[in-house]
Amino acid sequence: MEEIRAGDLKTILHSKRANLYYLEHCRVLVSGGRVTYVTDAGKQSLYWNIPIANTTTVLLGTGTSITQAAARELAKAGVMLGFCGGGGTPLFAGTEQALEVMWLPGQSEYRPTEYLQHWVRFWFDDRLRLEAAKAFQSARLERLREQWTSSRSLREAGFSPDVGELDSALRTAAAELVRAPDTVALLTQEARLTKQLFRLAGKAANYGEFTRAKRGEGTDAANQFLDHGNYLAYGLAATATWVLGIPHALAVLHGKTRRGGLVFDVADLVKDAVILPQAFMSAAAGQSEQEFRQACIESLIRGEALDFMIGTLERVAKSLGLRAVIESGVPKA
Repeated sequence: MEEIRAGDLKTILHSKRANLYYLEHCRVLVSGGRVTYVTDAGKQSLYWNIPIANTTTVLLGTGTSITQAAARELAKAGVMLGFCGGGGTPLFAGTEQALEVMWLPGQSEYRPTEYLQHWVRFWFDDRLRLEAAKAFQSARLERLREQWTSSRSLREAGFSPDVGELDSALRTAAAELVRAPDTVALLTQEARLTKQLFRLAGKAANYGEFTRAKRGEGTDAANQFLDHGNYLAYGLAATATWVLGIPHALAVLHGKTRRGGLVFDVADLVKDAVILPQAFMSAAAGQSEQEFRQACIESLIRGEALDFMIGTLERVAKSLGLRAVIESGVPKA
């Protein structure tokens, strides 16, 4: 078999890549120059190709192992690698504690520096960092409105939220967003809206009573699907920030000193819009984790979620970076 060299792979922009993998009970290795995962079927071993040039994220769950060669090829292709427990949660890597969002990105010193430079120009200014947080939350609200009211897949699946109640909740949230004096107020407003969305989604999917449990502690299907689906969004968010070269520690809302906080900020752009309604729809339909996961991945890809995340990061970085330069009076380097 002729081997394929990494240099022969066609480069696909991360925002246009189509695949996100969750693997369990298998081995990931390189065979014939290709990254594959191997499963056992009786006395046979079955090899499945992973198209790394068209993949954004690989989550390795229970019972998995990966070779050094496979990790090297994933890094070359810019695939975000994460280690997690069964069902996609909790997520951990190396010696990190469970429930910490940690990823293993490919180490490349040739990622763009433009966006990091824009980001740090405003990030140390509390006022401008608050503006960035508000910009993220505003984009989140618009995305949520668009998905819940216009998504063909949700409509065909029978998800029918009360449009009037949803519009009222979003308008109230938008008004509170403008008036918020600090990130504490933003987080309070976010929690209040999310609680309303749980109720609306439960009614829209005919799921019944629902109480959000702490991460990893929920025993009902909706809570488990929310935990699982959120990690898919975290994978895309980690990829988006890595592609633009912005460190995960430079958060704007989820804790200035919280490790990986920017991943939470970016994931919020699509979690309520895509993961939340699908979790209730899949739970009400009695779907398996695999069926739910596949539905989420299809919705994230169809809705170009990664493209939206990258675009929002670019817009916020450039606009607030420029404002920081103008307000400081220091000529741009």
